[in-house]
Amino acid sequence: MNSLERISATVQRQATDRVPVIAQVFGHAARIGGATLDEYVQDGETLARCQLKALHDYGYDAVFSVMDVNVETEAVGSVLRYPKNQYSVIERYALAEESSLESFQIPDPRRAGRMPEMLRALRLLRKELGDEVAIVGCVLGPFTLATQLLGLEAALYLAIDDPARLERIMDFAAEVVIRYGQSQIEAGAHLVVIFDPSGSPAVIPANFFREFELPRLQRVSQALLASGAAANWLHIAGPTASILPYYPKAGIDIGNFDYLVSAEEAKTCLPDTCLDGNIKSLLFVEGSAGDVEEEAKELLEAFRDRRGFILSSGCEIPPEAKPENVAALVHAARGRG
Repeated sequence: MNSLERISATVQRQATDRVPVIAQVFGHAARIGGATLDEYVQDGETLARCQLKALHDYGYDAVFSVMDVNVETEAVGSVLRYPKNQYSVIERYALAEESSLESFQIPDPRRAGRMPEMLRALRLLRKELGDEVAIVGCVLGPFTLATQLLGLEAALYLAIDDPARLERIMDFAAEVVIRYGQSQIEAGAHLVVIFDPSGSPAVIPANFFREFELPRLQRVSQALLASGAAANWLHIAGPTASILPYYPKAGIDIGNFDYLVSAEEAKTCLPDTCLDGNIKSLLFVEGSAGDVEEEAKELLEAFRDRRGFILSSGCEIPPEAKPENVAALVHAARGRG
């Protein structure tokens, strides 16, 4: 089996030659490829080159066209700063409290901000890898994009003071996400991870997620599948046990779970959904290769009798991760059929 076949079969809960391993290597690839992080997040050719170098070095089952969480908000109109060798920072939010939503348009991914560079990276990755390795794009969840347009504190206050306005902004965000995700699939992504950190119960209550975010995630998932996505992957870190049961209704095929949710909890909450996780991200920085391999082997054992598991970290592997620790994650999966 090649990597894409292995992941596709795993999502369908079918037998595979081994458990797939997806190291969530985003900015870490810049280090592997000899680029600074600010270069990596602004140039599609650099991103693709570094992802291919990391794939060559580590040998995992997927590559990512992921820059940072500010691509969509910049395309709408937020102003960013690009510190040397760091991820971008929002200096001015597009939708200040007094801004009129009607004055903003859905950005064209072929022209707006860094979106064209993301699409360029996907085209280069697909040209190089074809259908051998899973090529993964990235969009934000609608609520997360709303927080990136307003600021997190402003968005949370708006949920209390003017929930109708927040819903209008989230509807706008969902349309931005859909158009951007569809463009990524057209450019060569096999699937698009929906990255939704603000949807975590560490930020909002589970009932808020159910009432506000869930229907919009459904809309996004349906649109991506209709556009040819191989699967829908939802990535929310933190203590997500209270919202995991909503994932099937949201149309999610791969559910990421973080280290704050145990393997047994995840299996109980999502008995029929492919699961992806859940090694603590900081372990790749602070631990040893032996620590990572031990954690990985424990996870593989926990899922020995359950098809539909992808070995991974619970969130992004930090840019400063030790290369030998990432290699240990892959070695654990490759050593277990």
